[in-house]
Amino acid sequence: MSNDEQEIRALIERWAAAVHEGDLETVLQDHSGDIVMFDVPPPYDGVRGLDAYRETWPGFFEWQASGAIFELVSLDVTAGVDVAFAHALLKCGLREEFEEGSPNRLRLTLGLRKEDGRWVVTHEHHSFPSAETPPAVAESEVRDVHDRWSEQTAAKDLDGLMDAIADDVVSYEYAGPLQYEGKDAVREICAAGLETGGKVEMSVPELTVKARDDLAVAWGLTRIVVDGSEENWSRATRVFQREPDGWKMIHQHLSLPAS
Repeated sequence: MSNDEQEIRALIERWAAAVHEGDLETVLQDHSGDIVMFDVPPPYDGVRGLDAYRETWPGFFEWQASGAIFELVSLDVTAGVDVAFAHALLKCGLREEFEEGSPNRLRLTLGLRKEDGRWVVTHEHHSFPSAETPPAVAESEVRDVHDRWSEQTAAKDLDGLMDAIADDVVSYEYAGPLQYEGKDAVREICAAGLETGGKVEMSVPELTVKARDDLAVAWGLTRIVVDGSEENWSRATRVFQREPDGWKMIHQHLSLPAS
């Protein structure tokens, strides 16, 4: 094995260990500014640029902290003078799945180039052999939806909030009528909430997500803070369906306990 191939192998092993540990700075450090990643979840045309690449990791780290592993199983590297590629198989999923003998593996291909005498990753391609997205990946994607909702609520971005809501959504809200049908009806409720004076913060600190195939359910206690002081808690259950452009909420049930 050449010195360049040894250097690249060490780079990839360092990257994989950093992913497993949730060390974002080390995950990023050997990637080019124009990195292009074809990931398991959307977008379908890939993630482009280091800033966009950075944004893909926090949700994954949050899921991984629940007891998942990210571990190299095999790695092969081929290096030229200033261009190289590598392919690898990894265990990526909940630890108990692999303890039970799951054969599923994340497949990884990397493209690299040498810049100022240093190897950097310019392309990543991740995939699973199954036609179905593994539950762990789907659950991470649904968590990302909730994270975006928190950011969009703080920014009072009504259009952004609607992106992950299905046209035929059915919502059980805190107050009547019995149900709200359709995206336009839910949009009116959200618009009224955002019109509250001052800053509105929304989060689900202990969100639980379960996903199988193209359906997912998420539940938890929602925390709303207005102007940094007025705090309210409520209960929320949401159901999602995967569509070609990502996960869409098809039903939600919001409530407060009866006094």
